[in-house]
Amino acid sequence: MKKLVGLTGKTGAGKSTVSEYFSKKGAYIIDGDIVAREVLRADENLITRLCDAFGDILNEDGTLNRKKLASLAFSSAENTEKLNSVMHPAINNLIKIRAEKAFENHDVVIVDAAAIIESGFADDCDVLVVVHAPFSVRKKRIIKRDSLSEKDALIRMNGQKDDDFYLSRADFVVRNYEPYNLENELSRLEKELFAF
Repeated sequence: MKKLVGLTGKTGAGKSTVSEYFSKKGAYIIDGDIVAREVLRADENLITRLCDAFGDILNEDGTLNRKKLASLAFSSAENTEKLNSVMHPAINNLIKIRAEKAFENHDVVIVDAAAIIESGFADDCDVLVVVHAPFSVRKKRIIKRDSLSEKDALIRMNGQKDDDFYLSRADFVVRNYEPYNLENELSRLEKELFAF
């Protein structure tokens, strides 16, 4: 039996760590961020629509200034919604194509995407996994990971839904913070995902 797994959580929770673990266990990983970049390269119409929505977000050479777009898009829930309405349909379509192809050789396909619930793609998944960590832990992680100022980290974090939005929809929660042991959390999840 094939399983399509949605993997999500707030920025800095540790989705990439969980993806890496399951990739080593034989799951096929589809990274929503990579798909989003590929969609933008493949469809010039999307960049035009983003410019219409957010104004001057291009570099001098005409390419998309991703940092500028992120700063604007995550500055408010309304702007995040605007970004999502442009991007999600195209991203979801490409993810579905990739997942179908991956199932030719894999039993478990994991879609790692921050906005999988908001995009509606979670409804297509057999299991929804949410990676969770408290605000203070996540803030430290993303400042270090992305070399952000505290102000920029807070802008990015505050553009997301509250914890309950994710946790209330989860089929499985991976707690990636002390006092929980991540290895134990992943081992529990592995039994769930690879039980056929």
